[in-house]
Amino acid sequence: MNAAADRLVPLAAPDPLDRRGRPLRDLRLSVIEACNFRCPYCMPAERVPDDYGLDAASRLSFDEIETLVRGFVRVGVRKLRLTGGEPLLRKNLPELIARLSRIDGLDDLALTSNGSLLARQARALREAGLRRLTVSLDALDPDLFRRLSGGRGEVAQVLAGIEAARAAGFGPLKINCVVQRGVNEDQVLPLAERFRGSGDVLRFIEYMDVGNCNGWDARGVVSTRQLRDAIDARWPLRALDAQYRGEVASRYAYRDGAGEIGFVSSISAPFCGDCHRARVSADGRLYTCLFAAEGSDLREALAGGETALAERVAALWRGRNDRYSELRAADAPRPKRHVEMFLIGG
Repeated sequence: MNAAADRLVPLAAPDPLDRRGRPLRDLRLSVIEACNFRCPYCMPAERVPDDYGLDAASRLSFDEIETLVRGFVRVGVRKLRLTGGEPLLRKNLPELIARLSRIDGLDDLALTSNGSLLARQARALREAGLRRLTVSLDALDPDLFRRLSGGRGEVAQVLAGIEAARAAGFGPLKINCVVQRGVNEDQVLPLAERFRGSGDVLRFIEYMDVGNCNGWDARGVVSTRQLRDAIDARWPLRALDAQYRGEVASRYAYRDGAGEIGFVSSISAPFCGDCHRARVSADGRLYTCLFAAEGSDLREALAGGETALAERVAALWRGRNDRYSELRAADAPRPKRHVEMFLIGG
């Protein structure tokens, strides 16, 4: 069976299936739109004011979030990742995590953070029931890191957060680096060297055209093949099998036994065919693709409880036909405007 046909074959999974046979398994839920960084590829300072997202009035409450997650579990979601903005800016976040960790049927509860606030919260997050952590880290050089965070971040704080997370019992951590040509590609080997043998999994992500305010240019993309070849020339790699169908990152191991490394290739090797992720913004809008032009408001259904929410989500998912990255690769017509990354957590 060819790849195109295979994408249309329903997978063994609970209802609903979208129009391309893909189940709904993962939910990425933003708990806050605000961020304390202003990374140029996500939330550039010249386009997004410092006080953006700090007004709590439009956010889903903890009660609403719990009901929403329970509804998503009823239609097949088994993995939940909390995102932002910067999720650690959400007040009393461990309380929310404790509530979500007790939901029957939810097999995995993770969080993505820029790591700057992690040192003082890692233990509370672990004790509340958070199972996995991903930390964004685009440079080790302090000056470059400060510049890439919009002048707001210190790499020492992020590294301290990583150490605190390890001490709290998280591991292996995932460390994500978005690579841009002419910006931070010289950080690839230093990052690989630092996290080799650490037990954590460093992942390099191709620079993507998410959102509208980052001025994305394809010339800024450093492909997975280029990244992998550069690392392999220094520390030989061998490919690993995917752990499950639809896994985002391609996995490699260092041949000398120094651990694992990964690559996310949305530009050079789109993985739309197996995408089973939904995203919900902090104000309760469902986006069925990272590159979606608009979302669907879930608040009315949410007010009806988890059953009504599950029915609404199932109906929306059955109508899903997103495959933006495949269309981009084929140079086919596709939406020119996308939801901003900081609204749905990337």
